[in-house]
Amino acid sequence: MAPLSGVKGMNDMLPADAPLWERFESAVKNVAQAYGYRQIRTPILEHTRLFTRGIGEVTDIVEKEMYSFTDRLNGEELTLRPENTASVVRAVIEHNLLYDGPKRLWYFGPMFRHERPQRGRLRQFHQFGVEAMGFAGPDVDAEVILIGQRLWDDLGLSNIRLELNTIGQPAERALHREALIAYFSQHEALLDADAKRRLQTNPLRILDTKNPAMQDLVNAAPKLIDYVGAESLAHFDGVQTLLRETGIAFTINPRLVRGLDYYNLTVFEWITDALGAQGTVCGGGRYDPLMAQMGGKPAPACGFGMGAERVIELLREQSTEDVDASSCDVYVVHQSAPAARVAMRVAEGLRTVGMDVILHSTADGQSASFKSQMKKADASGASFAVIIGEDELLANQATVKALRADDSTAGSIGGTQQRVDFDKLAEYLIDALVSDASL
Repeated sequence: MAPLSGVKGMNDMLPADAPLWERFESAVKNVAQAYGYRQIRTPILEHTRLFTRGIGEVTDIVEKEMYSFTDRLNGEELTLRPENTASVVRAVIEHNLLYDGPKRLWYFGPMFRHERPQRGRLRQFHQFGVEAMGFAGPDVDAEVILIGQRLWDDLGLSNIRLELNTIGQPAERALHREALIAYFSQHEALLDADAKRRLQTNPLRILDTKNPAMQDLVNAAPKLIDYVGAESLAHFDGVQTLLRETGIAFTINPRLVRGLDYYNLTVFEWITDALGAQGTVCGGGRYDPLMAQMGGKPAPACGFGMGAERVIELLREQSTEDVDASSCDVYVVHQSAPAARVAMRVAEGLRTVGMDVILHSTADGQSASFKSQMKKADASGASFAVIIGEDELLANQATVKALRADDSTAGSIGGTQQRVDFDKLAEYLIDALVSDASL
């Protein structure tokens, strides 16, 4: 029988990658909490109409990329969520979360899009995002951008640049849309198939084309900024002023648009050149129309979505800090059946006081030599080995050996050894781990 394999574009996270993921997840949680954002979790499955209404029917996501199906039990049209803003807005409306004022929310979890798998872009990918609901001022636009910058700083990532634009309000975009349709219609022979398909339905997306043959045509197209009104420009100026005040460098990209229909006013992207063509690691902006568009009371909102896999790729390449791959504090070595029973009790006692402990076990159930076990202890990344043999049992003590000492006289594996009474072992190791961490 042929071995089974995973679905293309839906990758396993293997243990060797866990430290990077844990580092990222810890950082995003800490940064979100530092700005007063609270976690929200939405279901992976939603009604398909949530995304056709929220994202827009004439988008690549809805037209080409969603994993949608009919529930065979009740006939409902369901979709694996391709993004999470629409789901968060649905939850806010359904549970009336804004009844007592604005909310700052954050999320992390898997999303699904059927697109060609590339480096840092998968069919099941993980996204961290923040959503500030009920805030209308440019200060919140600046705040969600600052969250991104602080995360890059905390993760030790560099060479990620910020691009910024305003896409105005829907009425202003409508005027620009008419001008785009007229302009591109005059040059329809130069449009590729995607552009022709979008011409009457979503001409703004033509400006985001990656087709080199269309760049001159797009560069000469009517610019949205020329149709943006004074109030929208004042909001955009407010965002820029606050970013300069906090020392955040940015460039204005007049061609920057977002791929989803619900955005207005400020849009932004964090971009790197380290991931090839897939350079955007975070994108977002303001989406004031979405609450009313989805049946709720009108309320302003701003947020972003960040692809975790792309950030993990950057961590692999750019981080100058060692990733702590140790899996435990203590590795318990033992020999003989009586020692194994005591070792089990000792390991549980150490876990009770908060230590991460691996108790040596063998694949075949047979006792291994101390030398073999010590090699396993060293390979585990543990700071200390706790050794329990016949001599230790007779003395009612354990031998504690430091495995990460820099003492050149300590031998090929580890450092000094110390006999410690069983009832004082936890206290001894706690002090030793604290001392080790302070070095």
